[in-house]
Order: sequence, then structure tokens, then C-alpha cells
Amino acid sequence: MFIETEDTPNPATLKFLPGRAVTGHRGTADFADSRTAEARSPLAAALFDVHGVVGVFLGSDFVSVTKNDEFGWPALKPLLLAAMTAHFESGRPCLDLATETREETIAPEDEAVVAQIRELLDTRVRPAVAGDGGDIVFRGYRDGVVRLTMQGACAGCPSSRATLKHGVENMLRHYVPEVVAVEQVED
Repeated sequence: MFIETEDTPNPATLKFLPGRAVTGHRGTADFADSRTAEARSPLAAALFDVHGVVGVFLGSDFVSVTKNDEFGWPALKPLLLAAMTAHFESGRPCLDLATETREETIAPEDEAVVAQIRELLDTRVRPAVAGDGGDIVFRGYRDGVVRLTMQGACAGCPSSRATLKHGVENMLRHYVPEVVAVEQVED
């Protein structure tokens, strides 16, 4: 099995492309520790077994792994490739349970605005963010403020807040006049 790797804008995160579906159309899954990974993802749990891994993000066709500063990629990369190869060759699923997305309740009068926001996020923002090894998840909308969560490589990226404020916020404000601000919320 051949797994490609790509750098991400976050130097602590590397993107792995196994050439097959990881979560497919089941959404994405972000794991910040081995405990949550063990409960939902055999693949993420195996990657957390590699000393130095502090985050695992599963996308539709990629895996992003975040390391601590103690280890370099030359030491970790072969161990991660071996763990992924073993997992994919075993035939086990990458994700056992459907991803749960926690969203705020949307007021009925905001449903049309939220539909526009989701469409823009899904067609213009999420594909670009996935290209960098992450995801952006809609969490809510109230009083003109869109609440989003950055995941994967984007969660710890030094430029993620600037991207969110200057890129995503400007685009949403341009196309959806009701949007006055975008704020990042943590999971």
C-alpha cells in the first residue's frame, strides 16, 4: 500500500493520503486524545499509540496527524505510515460511530440565512480547508454572528484565526448581508 504525505500550513501537522476512503461521506472526526479515539476510531487509536502524536483528524479521504514539539517528522512519519498501512490492510473501519456535531438551536426566522451560510461553507470554504488537512464546522448563528470550529491541521495553525476572520468572515459578509461577524468556538 502506498500512502502519500503532504505538508500543511501548520508545521506540527502532516496530511496523509491513503488513496482510499477514510470516513467517506460520513463527515469528519477530530480527536484530541487517545481516550476519545479508542471509543470511536480504531485508526485514530492506533495512531495515538505512536509516542508524540497529540491530535488525529479523519477526513473523507485523508488523515491529518498533529505531533508535539518533542519529535520531528523524520522520526514519526515511518511509524505513522506503518500504523496506517496495518490498519487499512486489516479491513477494519476507520470510524465506528457516526460523527456527532454539536450545533446551537437555530431560530426559525434565521433558517434561510443559515441555509445560505451552510451552502457557502460547503461549496467554497470546506474544500479549500480540506486541501490543507482540516475542516471547518458550522456550530451556530445568532444576532448576525456565525460560530465555527476549526478542526484538523487548521485547529492549531498559527494563521487559522486570520484565515477565519479575514477570509471566511469577509466572504460570508459579502454574500450574506445579515452576517456581521464570525467567531471561532472550541469543541
